[in-house]
Amino acid sequence: MTGSEVRVVTFGCRLNAYESEVIRARAAEDGVTDAVVFNTCAVTGEAVRQARQAIRKARRETPGARLIVTGCAAQIEPETFAAMPEVDLVLGNADKARPGALSPLAEGPRVRVNDIMSVRETAGHLIAGVRDRARAYVEVQNGCDHRCTFCVIPFGRGNSRSVPAGEVVEQVRRLAAEGCREVVLTGVDVTSWGADLPGAPTLGQLAGRILRLVPDLPRLRLSSIDAAEIDPDLMALLGNEPRFMPHLHLSLQAGDDMILKRMKRRHSRADALRLVADVRAVRPDVAFGADLIAGFPTETEAMFRNTLDLVEAAGLAFLHVFPYSPRPGTPAARMPPVPKAEVRERAARLRAAGEAALARHLASRVGREVQGLVERPGLARAEDFSEIAFSGSAPAGEIQTFQVTGQDGRRLLAEPHPRIAGSQALDPVPISGNRLSDPNRI
Repeated sequence: MTGSEVRVVTFGCRLNAYESEVIRARAAEDGVTDAVVFNTCAVTGEAVRQARQAIRKARRETPGARLIVTGCAAQIEPETFAAMPEVDLVLGNADKARPGALSPLAEGPRVRVNDIMSVRETAGHLIAGVRDRARAYVEVQNGCDHRCTFCVIPFGRGNSRSVPAGEVVEQVRRLAAEGCREVVLTGVDVTSWGADLPGAPTLGQLAGRILRLVPDLPRLRLSSIDAAEIDPDLMALLGNEPRFMPHLHLSLQAGDDMILKRMKRRHSRADALRLVADVRAVRPDVAFGADLIAGFPTETEAMFRNTLDLVEAAGLAFLHVFPYSPRPGTPAARMPPVPKAEVRERAARLRAAGEAALARHLASRVGREVQGLVERPGLARAEDFSEIAFSGSAPAGEIQTFQVTGQDGRRLLAEPHPRIAGSQALDPVPISGNRLSDPNRI
């Protein structure tokens, strides 16, 4: 790192990665130099350990840099980082991208962590869309009102709060006008969007309004969602709107009813299977991903097998597998644990099932013509979120038509067509004509 750089080190979720880009932009606007910002994660104890290790390493490698720690772990465990002599400033989540907060000239104590539960609005400085070369992310919601027994994130993010629809639409309109081809709506519990707004609009209504009012946007996608909160308007969009991408990543966590109950989840195994069947009925080309936890306390081999079997029963394609990690202060941390060796072994089996599931999904796409958003030379992303490896050249950020010739277990292998598809030239897989409700209503 040169003396003028600000480096942001990100741990954890996609939302953290999004917010790290906002932090980076804010630091540049505020003229902050020679600093390293650690945007931490608190999902697992391992994530906190890795953050502390990275902080100590940064101090050895850049002894003169200012080290700033923020993110969920800093919010939940400020004393952990305040006790580290390497750390110059600990910032809570509510302040991590606030104008001037990172500046060495800002007045205040070394630890600036407020009560996150007192925050009532999504911070305006985190609403602005962040673009990579291919797509843009817009944070529409933050926080969570649910209290799953394994999770500390509500104590790092606070209660759920939504960005008003008008602000979201204007942000997406600006991004589309700049040439953005895909927008991803993101949040901690994005399907809870709107519950705290006047009239309690739904996420489906928000997405429908975006697509209606921003006709130049070719692709709209959702980040991870809670299977218990898919509303009728969202289902209608899946069935009626080709620009709404056929990919849903579900926060399932388990496939056994007793474990789901002990996790304090709001869905059952049957609910999950019913959901994927209902979505496929209106959008046959949809692909599902899921978060799954291996080795939750009290989990027996039979209970684990129910989760393992869910991968094939639900036809999942993309898995994020987490070995259970106890978090101090959570109810699950007081439950009888599964031996660590068994947790690791079950996680490995679940990942192997995920690899087989992805290979099955990719094989089902061979021989098709698909649309891919080019992310970088030789790599694109299909509408169903499958990666596409291709030969030839195509500019990042463009939507290209590909002929799928094979797959390697991780990606589709494809050849580009001569034409590049625009928003009016797409040839999507036909979707159902079911009309569940008006997708543009809000």
